[in-house]
This record gives sequence, C-alpha cells and structure tokens, in this order.
Amino acid sequence: MVTKIFLTGATGYIGGEALYSLHQAHPDFEFTLLLRSEEKAKQISGQYPNAKFVYGTLEDSEAIEKAAAAADIVVHTADSSDNLPSARAITKGLSKGHTDEKPGYWIHVCGTGMLQWYDWDNDRYGESPLPAQKYHDIDDIDRILTIPPHAYHRNCDEIVLSANQIGGIKTLIVGPPLIYGPGRGPINQRSIQAYNMAKFTIENGFAPIMTGGGSPEWDNVHIHDLGKFFVLAVDAALDPEKKNNPEIFGPRGYFFLENGAHSWRDLATQIAEEAKKQGYIPEAKTQQGEYKNYGANSKSVAARARKYLGWEPHGRSLKDEVPDIVSSEAKRLGK
Repeated sequence: MVTKIFLTGATGYIGGEALYSLHQAHPDFEFTLLLRSEEKAKQISGQYPNAKFVYGTLEDSEAIEKAAAAADIVVHTADSSDNLPSARAITKGLSKGHTDEKPGYWIHVCGTGMLQWYDWDNDRYGESPLPAQKYHDIDDIDRILTIPPHAYHRNCDEIVLSANQIGGIKTLIVGPPLIYGPGRGPINQRSIQAYNMAKFTIENGFAPIMTGGGSPEWDNVHIHDLGKFFVLAVDAALDPEKKNNPEIFGPRGYFFLENGAHSWRDLATQIAEEAKKQGYIPEAKTQQGEYKNYGANSKSVAARARKYLGWEPHGRSLKDEVPDIVSSEAKRLGK
C-alpha cells in the first residue's frame, strides 16, 4: 500500500523543505497538504502535481482531524511549536484512525527556544551560558521532559507527549535551533533570526547586540540538514526495527539538531563587517541595546539523531553563509 503523509506548513520555510526532501526521497508517497486557499494550491501543484489538498487554517479542527485520521504519518510544521488547536486536532484524528497494532506516527516540529527559560526566569539577558543550560538529548532526556510548563513552546509539547498515552499514536518531537540557508520549498525559502538581524543592520547602519556583560549563545543547523532529518524520521516510522524503538518514537523520542554554535555578539559583528564589505553600511558597527531576541541562551547537543537515525549534517557553516544572508536581505530591501 502507498504510504500516506499529511503535512502542514508546505508554504513555509521548514514545511516547504520537509515536502521537498520527502518528495525527493519518496516520490511514490501520497502527500496531503493543509493549505489556506486554492490560490496557494495553484502555487504548489505545478511542482507537486500529484499532491492532494485540504483547505483550512490551523483552527479548522475538523479538517485537520479527518486528514490525520487518514494518514500513516503526520508531519506538523505550521506554527507547530505554539498552535494548540491543531495539536489537539491531530491527536484526536490519529487516535480515531489508528490502533495500537497499527499506530499513526506524528513528527512534530518544536524548537530550542524553550531552552531559554532559565535566562527568562532569572533576567539573565545578555549573559553567557551556564554549564547547566546545555541539554544533551540522550543523557539529559529526563531534564528535557521536565522543563517548566511555562517555558516557550512547552504547552504544545505537552499535548504531543501526552498523545502517546491515548493509544494508536507514536510521536517524535524535533527541536531545531537557529536555521539558516536557502530553503527548497515552493514558496517561502527564507529563515528568520539571522536574516532579520541582517535586515536590521542594513536598515539602521549597525548590528544589534543585547546589553549585558556576557555573550549569549545559540546552536544552529542548515535547512538542508533539517530536510535530511525529516526523511530519516519518516523512514524510521516505516522500518520494522525502528518504529517500535521507544528511543525514537514515544515520550523519549525528543530530538535536538545542531551542527555548530554561535554567540549573538559574534554573529552581529560578522554581519556588520559583511554589510560594510558589501557597501550597505558606512562602517562595521555594532550597538548594544534591549534586543532581547538576541539576549538569551539556547544550548543543545544533538546526540539522538546521530545515534538512532544515523543523521550526519553536511551543510556549510553559518559563518560561511553570512555573505549570502546579507546580500539576500539587501536584495529584498531593494538595495
């Protein structure tokens, strides 16, 4: 029988890359995509003529529930970190359409923004990371599963994790950090964090740094390496030796992804230097201020994907990508 994938977020950066990578690996799969309108479907159908479409928003629970019930695997990327109605609808649909003997698999995209909780709670903006703020996704799985409920994204994660107790559902949560690089999806191919920093720098003549005495750090991963992960995760759901492994699917199936780290201070400096080099600002200037988007720490170790799925990232580094990030933002600004 043909494997049926229900994917949300095909018009987005992450979802578009997931669709591209999965379709490249498995063009024979049946893909059903949640879209807002027929106009969006027209933009996608040229590249994916065999795709099926479900129309609605993330609040259209009935449509999502029905599509999830009919799918073998749900890949949820559309505002998946924070949208509660869609998470509840997927849970309900998978539980209706599957049994313990033939479960439905749910690949859910979260994000490592939740790891900032300690800095938020203790007003540590602008400070360097503490050793205890690094989370190893195998050795520290119990710490990850007990992150405070008020942490960013945590309320949605709890819906996904609890779905494993209902019956007929097995989940995998993937939490990428800062993502960079050109996506290969049909519509949005641009990421946010580093790109918005470059945009701000070009518009204001300096790169932003959060006020403080330290140097906050995040991890990062190339979008193409995230695409590879989706393929490996879907393949695992179809592999008799992996689909029942509780270290892959279930409450412990919590995967971070990273292939490098950066400090926001260093990234701001690199972007300012590159913007000056390309002629978009008069001097390579950084400036401190209350830029909280770049002020907290998110540190993870992606051991689980490497150990259990054989994931090996190969995308070029964020540092090497900075010239393209600056030039692409300048082009978007009409420079």
